[in-house]
Amino acid sequence: MSRLASVEIDTPAKKGETKIRRSYRAPDKLLERPAEGINTMADVFLKARERFPNRPVMGWRDVVRMHDEQKEVTKKVEGKEVKEMKTWQFYELSNYKYLTYNEFEERIQHASSGLVNLGLSKQTRFNIYAATAINWQNMAHACFRQGIPFCTAYETLGEEGLQHSLSEPEVVGVFTNAELLPTLANVIDKADTVKYVIYDGKPDQNHLNKVRDVLESRQGKILTIEELWNEGKANPAEAHLPTRDDVACIMYTSGSTGAPKGVILTHGNLVASIAAVELHVGDLLKPDDTFLAYLPLAHILEFIVECTMIYVGVTMGYGKVKTLTQASVRNCDGDIKAFRPSIMIGVPAVWELIRKGILSKVNAGGSLKQKVFNGAMTIKKNKLPLLTSVVESVVFKAVKDQTGGRLRIALSGGAALSKETQEFLNNALVLLLQGYGLTESCGMTAILTPEFYSYGPSGGCVPAIEIKLRDVPDAGYFATNDPPQGEVLIRGPAVTAGYFKRDDVNKESFEDGWFLTGDVGQWNPNGTLSIIDRKKNLVKLSGGEYIAIERLESVYKSSNLVSNICVHANSDAKQPMAIIFPREDNLTSAASKVGASGDLEELCNNRDVAKMVMEDVNQVGKKAGFKNLEMLQTVLLVPEELAMTAAQKLSRKDIIKKYESEIKRVYM
Repeated sequence: MSRLASVEIDTPAKKGETKIRRSYRAPDKLLERPAEGINTMADVFLKARERFPNRPVMGWRDVVRMHDEQKEVTKKVEGKEVKEMKTWQFYELSNYKYLTYNEFEERIQHASSGLVNLGLSKQTRFNIYAATAINWQNMAHACFRQGIPFCTAYETLGEEGLQHSLSEPEVVGVFTNAELLPTLANVIDKADTVKYVIYDGKPDQNHLNKVRDVLESRQGKILTIEELWNEGKANPAEAHLPTRDDVACIMYTSGSTGAPKGVILTHGNLVASIAAVELHVGDLLKPDDTFLAYLPLAHILEFIVECTMIYVGVTMGYGKVKTLTQASVRNCDGDIKAFRPSIMIGVPAVWELIRKGILSKVNAGGSLKQKVFNGAMTIKKNKLPLLTSVVESVVFKAVKDQTGGRLRIALSGGAALSKETQEFLNNALVLLLQGYGLTESCGMTAILTPEFYSYGPSGGCVPAIEIKLRDVPDAGYFATNDPPQGEVLIRGPAVTAGYFKRDDVNKESFEDGWFLTGDVGQWNPNGTLSIIDRKKNLVKLSGGEYIAIERLESVYKSSNLVSNICVHANSDAKQPMAIIFPREDNLTSAASKVGASGDLEELCNNRDVAKMVMEDVNQVGKKAGFKNLEMLQTVLLVPEELAMTAAQKLSRKDIIKKYESEIKRVYM
């Protein structure tokens, strides 16, 4: 009998539930630590430094200069075309520079001593409100070294969300970037516990003065990160190491369903998750692997993967979404080509963008290039042994060179990835694994590994978490179904004990030690878990049947005419509809086939174009095996980006509210 990705443990299943399943790698006991003596996040770095003292741990690029370029753009003003000049900014960046583990240890010591000298301790809280970069991790590890709990705030948070993440946990100090000081300056007077602000970069003097005035009125101050290091270097402080049960951080969610919730993560939670990732996928890693870091560190997926890379000795290079590719840089390579990573992670929106970018280049090359590429994809898909190596070196080499030529493992997480996109990128670019996790599980609940590879599943349980499924009767999901289906419940050392100051949510979300995720899962015959929807996104149509709108979105999004999509339905309708932000270049090209032209706004208002997009999207659904009731009844094309949370998930409530009148006009 072949091995299963997860195994049932020998306890009876409760009525309406499946048996509990665990990773086949740890069937008898869930993992709590990666090695003896590694109990806290402070231990994680100290052990890594002991093993890899002179190995580069992190790299970054400096901005050499900014280039301003003017381009003529055409806009519609009161129905007339108006040409105007617009200034675009492009980055010129240095080559990557690196710190070794020993050098980074010095920065941790200096920053942690600086925090203690300011008066921070285990009894106070800190906040990191900054872009993903080396200094983010520096401040996090400085807090770990002194047992200071820190809170996170997405750099894209608006003023209301930022104020909430400062005021609710009553933070005393904040680390931020000069570019974010304007937002902080607008809320600092309302966050009355904040006394210290540390920043990097070159700030606007007016915003700097505004923050300084508020802090000095509280007997506090604002200082640069260099001043913090110098203070710590001049006055070294003894480390106050945390314990396993101490709070490491309060990670605020992106607030897709209201005010951001603070998820309490202990050192034990984070260390267990690192242990689980290392055991689950550690055999895939090589000594010369490199990891490109660019997702928000305030997102648990990026944070836990980076911490794992630090622990296992994989060198990281920091990039920015704006500078990943050649499009926004001048006189240098984009971050991907410059760093040449072997490992990347991304959310589905990133992988969709890469897939559509590849296809756009192929289609722009003419019919012959399209035929060659499609033929190569067929060969790769069918695993024809003699021809696969030929198409790899001839056809796909150019695609792989765009990511530096070394990329061999990628992980998608954060939301559902369509099977079509996963298959496409697996054949054309890289082995694309899928994972499932939540902030509440320290980012990792299940990860798909090559031995169980197939398109769709999220993989087997990681070894620090056990899973069971519970019936969702209204929607027809039962533990007794074949395959078993139901709400995903999780438990284990990597699972949070609860939300900060939210007893109301804790009562709804936890039961007998189990966290109720709200996600609907399915156990596959090989022991892998598939996430098939969320309970709150199951919508009953007029015929009494439920549809899973997130699943529909993940598939419909793979249409080349779609940049982003929000599926909407109500109980009076027979089918759903969708609000679609089109991919402008592809839409313009396709629109000419129905005799339409114009700018994006004009195309979005063209009924023939809307009909064409709906037919294309429904064809994608038909190919995926959707039922008639899952096909779109109508679409609303919009010329503006759809509202997203900081974690790059649809802000569904805001989207529906914004287009409420238009939806009523075209739907029902």
